[in-house]
Amino acid sequence: MVGVKDISFDIQPRQTVAVVGESGSGKSVSALSLMRLIEYGGGQIANGALLFDRRDGNGPIDLANATQQTVRSLRGNEIGMIFQEPMTSLNPVFTIGKQLTEGMRLHLGLSRSAAKSKAIELLRQVRIPEPERRLKQYPHELSGGMRQRVVIAMALACEPRLLIADEPTTALDVTIQAEILSLMNRLKLEHNTALLFITHDMAVVAQMADRVVVMFRGEKVEEGTVEEIFENPQHAYTKSLLAAVPKLGEMRGKAAPEPLQLIGDTTQARKPIEITNQSVVLDVSHLVTRFAVKGGLLRNVVARVHAVEDVSFRIRAGETLSLVGESGCGKSTCGRSILRLLDPLEQQGQIFLEGRDVMAFDDNELRAARRDMQMIFQDPFASLNPQMQLFEQVAEPLRNFKIASKSDLRDQVASLFERVELPVSFMQRYPHELSGGQRQRVAIARALALKPKLIIADEAVSALDVSVQAQVLNLLMELQSDLGISMLFISHDMAVVERVSHLVGIMYLGRIVEIGSRAQVFENPQHPYTLALMEAVPIADPRRRKLDKQMNFKPIPSPIHSVSYQAEPSVYNEVEAGHFVLQGVWDGESSMGTGLASGSSVGNAALA
Repeated sequence: MVGVKDISFDIQPRQTVAVVGESGSGKSVSALSLMRLIEYGGGQIANGALLFDRRDGNGPIDLANATQQTVRSLRGNEIGMIFQEPMTSLNPVFTIGKQLTEGMRLHLGLSRSAAKSKAIELLRQVRIPEPERRLKQYPHELSGGMRQRVVIAMALACEPRLLIADEPTTALDVTIQAEILSLMNRLKLEHNTALLFITHDMAVVAQMADRVVVMFRGEKVEEGTVEEIFENPQHAYTKSLLAAVPKLGEMRGKAAPEPLQLIGDTTQARKPIEITNQSVVLDVSHLVTRFAVKGGLLRNVVARVHAVEDVSFRIRAGETLSLVGESGCGKSTCGRSILRLLDPLEQQGQIFLEGRDVMAFDDNELRAARRDMQMIFQDPFASLNPQMQLFEQVAEPLRNFKIASKSDLRDQVASLFERVELPVSFMQRYPHELSGGQRQRVAIARALALKPKLIIADEAVSALDVSVQAQVLNLLMELQSDLGISMLFISHDMAVVERVSHLVGIMYLGRIVEIGSRAQVFENPQHPYTLALMEAVPIADPRRRKLDKQMNFKPIPSPIHSVSYQAEPSVYNEVEAGHFVLQGVWDGESSMGTGLASGSSVGNAALA
């Protein structure tokens, strides 16, 4: 099997080359070949040369024919790589500090204390709060976005001559993404670094790239400057890729979500996803989720993480509420709390699924209720069993709930694979044989298998390239229209959120700071944090790049408080019917909800 065929391009110092294309088109294979890591995955470099100009100035070296010892001395030192899936590129048995300092001590010869100091500074640069504490934690204790930032810090540690970034901002929200992109640009200019940027986010390409290489089915189909690719694409695939990009602002004036009209799509004009059923599927009232921070010899609780603080909202049948906010703000924790997938120190509030109290369910009732509420997880590799074929994993919920007979099972699973644009032949494969985007589509197929009433989609399309992302978004919206599925859509992509949402809630430090209809939040944002989010969104136009001075970067406060700390209730102003804004001042440093003025606390009746 040929993963990449006859690919040629070059990268100059202080230049960014973006490689774009569908999931499985060979983008990551090209990057792994440059690092000579493809051989560890069972592949080999059959032909061609990989010429790399080393830092010592002794001329270029052909990495394709270099010894593994030579390549090992370059990896993490002169060539850094940011991998696509942070959980699989971090060792779960070592602390963040151990993994972050290892490369610096090996390649730079730093002492233990010097490496620790530099590690703390790197974590600050990638905007991880409380870096000293994070060094002692393990990967599973961090959110997906924080893990990704740790991987970025590791890649930047030795100030490499070539930085290969494979979907580096996939798990990051727009404000942190903007700062990471700015950090990479500074590194590129200050240290003459060449940057190979692999991404499916065309807005990021427009913001970062000098040149663009478009790949399709293992081959390069087009290459040019970023302006040429965006303004005058020549290949049909490039044109379809750009047409599939959701653009912030294109839903202005539309009352309901609307599927994308793709090139080559023979479907009639797609209808808006209107709400016809007013019945409430999910009713969340004053939800609080806190976790313990343990310390001391006896591992007593010394502090609490206020992950979700006084959150209320309602979702009607066939309605989508999107939660947006920075990594670590509590979006994913809110979704997992609703499904009772967590074992927190403290949980308060009420969660009703079609009038049934989820918080009061025993184990059997909770298992039965999970047929009606499913979750699409953020990390597809971690949510799939590496030892099971994909057919078995998608068929498992159908078997567990006795939905399909043995004779119908294969046909139903095949139908699900086709609906998420995967070949039926993939049913016999294992997760490691698929790309990141393909694995995410398997996870989506599994969530759809039971035809649930509520889907909690946690960054469900963040790992997908734009053309497949558009198809999956259209699929989710069509299923929502046909079956009346309600969705809690958790995402950092503001353009996607604008496209799919009926309601939007902006989260910051565990609280919803602004909530209302899609039109109210996007066309009339009121909270300073919402305005900062909007300002940070990259635009899919290389002539409208964001400048550093436009960004409102501020340190992220910690959600950790002492055991004695008493959080104040959330108090909102209703700026217009159904549009609520949290009272209090956001300065990027103090916790939201402090110093609240008098006002009416928002109840579920107000958010209905």
